[in-house]
Amino acid sequence: MLTSARAAGSALWIGYCLLGAWSMLTVTRADEAPASPLVRHGEYVFRAAGCASCHTDVDNGGAFLAGGRALETPFGTFYSPNITAHPTNGIGNWTAAEFTRAMREGIDPEGRHYYPVFPYPSFTRMRQEDLTALHAYLLQTRPVAQANRPHDLPWYMRYRIANWFWKLLFFNSGPYQPDPKRTPEWNRGAYVVTALAHCGECHTPRNQLGVLDDDMELAGTLQGPEDTTIPNITRDAATGIGDWTRSELVDYLGLGEVPDGPYADGLMAEVIEEGLQYLSADDIDAIAEYVWTLPARRNEAVAESR
Repeated sequence: MLTSARAAGSALWIGYCLLGAWSMLTVTRADEAPASPLVRHGEYVFRAAGCASCHTDVDNGGAFLAGGRALETPFGTFYSPNITAHPTNGIGNWTAAEFTRAMREGIDPEGRHYYPVFPYPSFTRMRQEDLTALHAYLLQTRPVAQANRPHDLPWYMRYRIANWFWKLLFFNSGPYQPDPKRTPEWNRGAYVVTALAHCGECHTPRNQLGVLDDDMELAGTLQGPEDTTIPNITRDAATGIGDWTRSELVDYLGLGEVPDGPYADGLMAEVIEEGLQYLSADDIDAIAEYVWTLPARRNEAVAESR
Protein backbone atom coordinates (compact mmCIF):
# COMPACT_ATOMS: atom_id res chain seq x y z
CA MET A 1 0.00 0.00 0.00
CA LEU A 2 1.42 3.43 -0.91
CA THR A 3 2.38 5.80 1.89
CA SER A 4 0.68 9.19 1.88
CA ALA A 5 3.85 10.83 0.53
CA ARG A 6 4.11 8.29 -2.24
CA ALA A 7 0.43 8.65 -3.06
CA ALA A 8 0.87 12.39 -3.32
CA GLY A 9 3.87 11.84 -5.56
CA SER A 10 1.85 9.47 -7.71
CA ALA A 11 -0.89 12.05 -8.16
CA LEU A 12 1.68 14.68 -9.04
CA TRP A 13 3.30 12.39 -11.59
CA ILE A 14 -0.04 11.59 -13.20
CA GLY A 15 -0.62 15.33 -13.46
CA TYR A 16 2.73 15.78 -15.20
CA CYS A 17 1.90 13.02 -17.68
CA LEU A 18 -1.51 14.50 -18.45
CA LEU A 19 0.09 17.89 -18.97
CA GLY A 20 2.62 16.34 -21.31
CA ALA A 21 -0.11 14.65 -23.33
CA TRP A 22 -2.04 17.93 -23.53
CA SER A 23 1.04 19.83 -24.70
CA MET A 24 1.69 17.25 -27.42
CA LEU A 25 -1.86 17.65 -28.69
CA THR A 26 -1.76 21.43 -28.66
CA VAL A 27 1.46 21.73 -30.65
CA THR A 28 0.29 19.59 -33.55
CA ARG A 29 -0.59 21.71 -36.56
CA ALA A 30 -4.09 21.12 -37.86
CA ASP A 31 -3.00 21.25 -41.47
CA GLU A 32 -0.02 18.99 -40.94
CA ALA A 33 0.40 15.88 -43.07
CA PRO A 34 1.56 12.66 -41.39
CA ALA A 35 5.16 13.11 -40.27
CA SER A 36 7.91 11.69 -42.43
CA PRO A 37 10.39 9.16 -40.98
CA LEU A 38 12.96 11.97 -40.79
CA VAL A 39 10.64 14.20 -38.76
CA ARG A 40 9.64 11.31 -36.47
CA HIS A 41 13.32 10.62 -35.89
CA GLY A 42 13.80 14.32 -35.19
CA GLU A 43 11.01 14.35 -32.64
CA TYR A 44 12.70 11.45 -30.84
CA VAL A 45 15.99 13.36 -30.77
CA PHE A 46 14.08 16.44 -29.59
CA ARG A 47 12.66 14.50 -26.67
CA ALA A 48 16.00 12.93 -25.78
CA ALA A 49 17.62 16.37 -25.79
CA GLY A 50 14.94 17.87 -23.53
CA CYS A 51 14.55 20.95 -25.73
CA ALA A 52 11.00 21.72 -24.58
CA SER A 53 11.99 22.27 -20.95
CA CYS A 54 14.46 25.09 -21.59
CA HIS A 55 12.84 26.71 -24.60
CA THR A 56 9.27 26.95 -23.27
CA ASP A 57 8.43 29.46 -20.53
CA VAL A 58 5.73 27.29 -18.96
CA ASP A 59 5.57 29.23 -15.67
CA ASN A 60 4.53 32.39 -17.50
CA GLY A 61 2.24 30.76 -20.06
CA GLY A 62 4.77 30.95 -22.89
CA ALA A 63 4.13 29.36 -26.27
CA PHE A 64 5.77 26.05 -27.09
CA LEU A 65 9.48 26.58 -27.93
CA ALA A 66 9.07 30.38 -28.14
CA GLY A 67 11.80 30.86 -25.52
CA GLY A 68 11.90 33.37 -22.70
CA ARG A 69 12.50 30.94 -19.84
CA ALA A 70 14.85 32.46 -17.27
CA LEU A 71 17.92 30.37 -16.49
CA GLU A 72 19.62 31.72 -13.40
CA THR A 73 23.34 30.96 -13.15
CA PRO A 74 26.32 32.27 -11.14
CA PHE A 75 27.19 34.28 -14.27
CA GLY A 76 23.84 36.06 -14.63
CA THR A 77 20.33 35.31 -15.86
CA PHE A 78 20.00 33.94 -19.37
CA TYR A 79 16.74 33.77 -21.32
CA SER A 80 16.27 30.89 -23.72
CA PRO A 81 15.73 31.82 -27.38
CA ASN A 82 12.80 31.18 -29.69
CA ILE A 83 13.45 27.97 -31.67
CA THR A 84 10.10 27.72 -33.42
CA ALA A 85 9.89 27.75 -37.21
CA HIS A 86 9.21 31.49 -37.30
CA PRO A 87 11.38 32.97 -40.10
CA THR A 88 12.64 36.04 -38.21
CA ASN A 89 12.10 35.49 -34.49
CA GLY A 90 12.83 31.79 -34.60
CA ILE A 91 15.00 29.48 -36.70
CA GLY A 92 12.65 29.10 -39.65
CA ASN A 93 15.18 30.52 -42.11
CA TRP A 94 18.16 28.58 -40.83
CA THR A 95 19.75 26.12 -43.22
CA ALA A 96 20.73 22.65 -42.10
CA ALA A 97 24.37 23.72 -42.22
CA GLU A 98 23.70 26.76 -40.00
CA PHE A 99 21.81 24.62 -37.53
CA THR A 100 24.64 22.09 -37.42
CA ARG A 101 27.21 24.83 -36.85
CA ALA A 102 25.16 26.23 -33.96
CA MET A 103 24.89 22.82 -32.32
CA ARG A 104 28.40 21.60 -33.06
CA GLU A 105 30.43 24.82 -32.82
CA GLY A 106 28.30 27.20 -30.78
CA ILE A 107 28.09 29.83 -33.54
CA ASP A 108 24.87 31.42 -34.81
CA PRO A 109 24.12 32.24 -38.49
CA GLU A 110 25.49 35.78 -38.00
CA GLY A 111 28.80 34.40 -36.74
CA ARG A 112 28.25 35.27 -33.06
CA HIS A 113 29.56 32.91 -30.41
CA TYR A 114 26.98 31.46 -28.02
CA TYR A 115 27.36 31.54 -24.26
CA PRO A 116 28.06 27.99 -23.02
CA VAL A 117 24.82 28.09 -21.04
CA PHE A 118 23.56 26.74 -24.38
CA PRO A 119 24.96 23.22 -24.04
CA TYR A 120 26.80 23.05 -27.35
CA PRO A 121 29.85 21.57 -25.52
CA SER A 122 27.67 18.45 -25.20
CA PHE A 123 25.67 18.79 -28.42
CA THR A 124 28.91 18.91 -30.39
CA ARG A 125 29.08 15.15 -29.83
CA MET A 126 25.80 14.53 -31.67
CA ARG A 127 25.82 12.49 -34.85
CA GLN A 128 25.03 14.27 -38.08
CA GLU A 129 21.98 12.14 -38.79
CA ASP A 130 20.49 13.17 -35.45
CA LEU A 131 21.22 16.85 -36.06
CA THR A 132 19.67 16.69 -39.54
CA ALA A 133 16.55 15.03 -38.17
CA LEU A 134 16.23 17.48 -35.27
CA HIS A 135 16.46 20.42 -37.68
CA ALA A 136 13.72 18.88 -39.83
CA TYR A 137 11.47 18.43 -36.81
CA LEU A 138 11.93 21.99 -35.55
CA LEU A 139 11.14 23.43 -38.97
CA GLN A 140 7.65 21.91 -38.84
CA THR A 141 6.77 23.30 -35.40
CA ARG A 142 4.23 26.11 -35.14
CA PRO A 143 5.90 29.50 -35.82
CA VAL A 144 5.62 32.01 -32.97
CA ALA A 145 6.48 35.68 -33.53
CA GLN A 146 8.04 36.25 -30.14
CA ALA A 147 11.27 38.25 -30.02
CA ASN A 148 14.14 36.95 -27.92
CA ARG A 149 14.63 38.60 -24.55
CA PRO A 150 18.11 40.06 -23.83
CA HIS A 151 20.11 38.30 -21.13
CA ASP A 152 20.55 40.00 -17.77
CA LEU A 153 24.32 39.81 -17.28
CA PRO A 154 27.07 41.74 -15.50
CA TRP A 155 28.86 44.20 -17.77
CA TYR A 156 31.94 42.01 -18.27
CA MET A 157 29.80 39.15 -19.61
CA ARG A 158 28.04 41.21 -22.27
CA TYR A 159 30.90 41.12 -24.78
CA ARG A 160 30.72 37.93 -26.81
CA ILE A 161 34.44 38.03 -27.50
CA ALA A 162 34.64 36.42 -24.06
CA ASN A 163 32.74 33.42 -25.45
CA TRP A 164 35.26 33.05 -28.27
CA PHE A 165 38.12 33.16 -25.76
CA TRP A 166 36.38 30.64 -23.48
CA LYS A 167 35.93 28.26 -26.40
CA LEU A 168 39.55 28.67 -27.42
CA LEU A 169 40.66 27.53 -23.97
CA PHE A 170 38.08 24.92 -22.99
CA PHE A 171 35.91 23.75 -25.91
CA ASN A 172 36.60 20.55 -27.86
CA SER A 173 34.34 20.00 -30.85
CA GLY A 174 33.49 16.80 -32.66
CA PRO A 175 31.02 13.90 -32.59
CA TYR A 176 31.04 11.13 -30.02
CA GLN A 177 33.58 8.43 -30.70
CA PRO A 178 32.53 4.94 -29.56
CA ASP A 179 34.82 3.05 -27.22
CA PRO A 180 35.74 -0.20 -29.04
CA LYS A 181 36.41 -1.88 -25.69
CA ARG A 182 32.81 -1.39 -24.59
CA THR A 183 29.54 -3.01 -25.64
CA PRO A 184 27.15 -1.40 -28.13
CA GLU A 185 24.67 -0.86 -25.28
CA TRP A 186 27.28 0.97 -23.18
CA ASN A 187 28.30 3.15 -26.12
CA ARG A 188 24.68 4.00 -26.84
CA GLY A 189 24.19 4.95 -23.21
CA ALA A 190 27.33 7.08 -23.23
CA TYR A 191 26.12 8.84 -26.37
CA VAL A 192 22.68 9.59 -24.93
CA VAL A 193 24.06 10.76 -21.57
CA THR A 194 27.00 12.85 -22.81
CA ALA A 195 25.56 14.16 -26.09
CA LEU A 196 21.78 13.97 -26.58
CA ALA A 197 20.53 14.31 -23.01
CA HIS A 198 23.62 16.32 -21.93
CA CYS A 199 23.17 15.10 -18.35
CA GLY A 200 26.56 16.36 -17.24
CA GLU A 201 25.60 19.96 -17.97
CA CYS A 202 23.40 19.86 -14.86
CA HIS A 203 24.82 16.98 -12.79
CA THR A 204 28.55 17.79 -13.04
CA PRO A 205 30.08 20.62 -10.95
CA ARG A 206 31.90 23.50 -12.65
CA ASN A 207 34.87 25.60 -11.72
CA GLN A 208 34.80 29.39 -11.41
CA LEU A 209 35.13 29.74 -15.19
CA GLY A 210 32.10 27.55 -15.86
CA VAL A 211 34.14 24.54 -17.02
CA LEU A 212 32.81 21.09 -16.15
CA ASP A 213 34.97 19.08 -13.74
CA ASP A 214 35.36 15.80 -15.62
CA ASP A 215 36.86 14.14 -12.54
CA MET A 216 33.48 14.63 -10.84
CA GLU A 217 31.27 13.59 -13.75
CA LEU A 218 27.61 13.33 -12.64
CA ALA A 219 28.55 13.80 -8.96
CA GLY A 220 26.10 16.67 -8.47
CA THR A 221 26.52 20.37 -7.81
CA LEU A 222 25.30 23.11 -5.49
CA GLN A 223 25.02 25.54 -8.40
CA GLY A 224 22.57 23.90 -10.74
CA PRO A 225 20.07 25.58 -13.05
CA GLU A 226 17.74 28.07 -11.37
CA ASP A 227 20.01 28.07 -8.31
CA THR A 228 19.06 24.52 -7.36
CA THR A 229 21.13 21.71 -5.90
CA ILE A 230 21.54 18.87 -8.40
CA PRO A 231 22.08 15.41 -6.88
CA ASN A 232 24.97 13.01 -7.24
CA ILE A 233 23.91 10.17 -9.58
CA THR A 234 27.09 8.13 -9.34
CA ARG A 235 27.12 4.94 -7.27
CA ASP A 236 28.68 6.45 -4.18
CA ALA A 237 26.96 4.79 -1.23
CA ALA A 238 26.98 7.83 1.06
CA THR A 239 26.24 10.75 -1.27
CA GLY A 240 24.96 9.20 -4.51
CA ILE A 241 22.74 6.32 -5.61
CA GLY A 242 24.94 3.50 -4.35
CA ASP A 243 22.03 1.90 -2.49
CA TRP A 244 19.85 1.71 -5.62
CA THR A 245 19.58 -1.38 -7.77
CA ARG A 246 20.05 -1.16 -11.52
CA SER A 247 16.36 -1.94 -12.07
CA GLU A 248 15.41 0.88 -9.70
CA LEU A 249 17.54 3.25 -11.76
CA VAL A 250 15.70 2.11 -14.90
CA ASP A 251 12.33 2.72 -13.23
CA TYR A 252 13.43 6.18 -12.14
CA LEU A 253 14.64 7.18 -15.60
CA GLY A 254 11.56 5.95 -17.42
CA LEU A 255 8.82 6.53 -14.84
CA GLY A 256 10.25 8.99 -12.31
CA GLU A 257 9.77 6.48 -9.50
CA VAL A 258 12.15 6.97 -6.58
CA PRO A 259 13.01 3.79 -4.62
CA ASP A 260 11.02 3.69 -1.35
CA GLY A 261 9.77 7.22 -1.85
CA PRO A 262 7.65 9.61 -3.93
CA TYR A 263 8.17 10.38 -7.59
CA ALA A 264 10.69 12.78 -9.08
CA ASP A 265 9.91 16.46 -8.68
CA GLY A 266 11.31 19.81 -9.69
CA LEU A 267 13.63 20.02 -12.67
CA MET A 268 14.09 16.26 -12.92
CA ALA A 269 10.34 15.78 -13.20
CA GLU A 270 10.46 18.09 -16.23
CA VAL A 271 13.33 16.12 -17.74
CA ILE A 272 11.42 12.87 -17.40
CA GLU A 273 7.98 14.23 -18.32
CA GLU A 274 9.20 16.19 -21.36
CA GLY A 275 11.90 13.80 -22.50
CA LEU A 276 12.98 10.54 -20.93
CA GLN A 277 9.51 8.99 -20.75
CA TYR A 278 9.40 9.06 -24.57
CA LEU A 279 12.63 7.10 -25.01
CA SER A 280 12.68 3.44 -25.96
CA ALA A 281 13.20 0.78 -23.31
CA ASP A 282 16.51 -0.04 -25.01
CA ASP A 283 17.73 3.54 -24.64
CA ILE A 284 16.65 3.73 -20.99
CA ASP A 285 18.54 0.48 -20.34
CA ALA A 286 21.56 1.88 -22.17
CA ILE A 287 21.56 5.04 -20.03
CA ALA A 288 21.42 2.90 -16.90
CA GLU A 289 24.25 0.70 -18.21
CA TYR A 290 26.50 3.72 -18.73
CA VAL A 291 25.69 5.40 -15.41
CA TRP A 292 26.05 2.10 -13.60
CA THR A 293 29.65 1.66 -14.77
CA LEU A 294 30.89 5.13 -13.79
CA PRO A 295 33.21 5.38 -10.77
CA ALA A 296 31.55 6.21 -7.46
CA ARG A 297 32.34 9.85 -6.70
CA ARG A 298 31.73 11.33 -3.27
CA ASN A 299 30.25 14.81 -2.99
CA GLU A 300 29.62 15.62 0.67
CA ALA A 301 28.55 19.21 0.01
CA VAL A 302 25.67 18.12 -2.23
CA ALA A 303 24.54 15.44 0.22
CA GLU A 304 24.52 17.84 3.18
CA SER A 305 22.45 20.43 1.31
CA ARG A 306 19.53 18.11 0.60
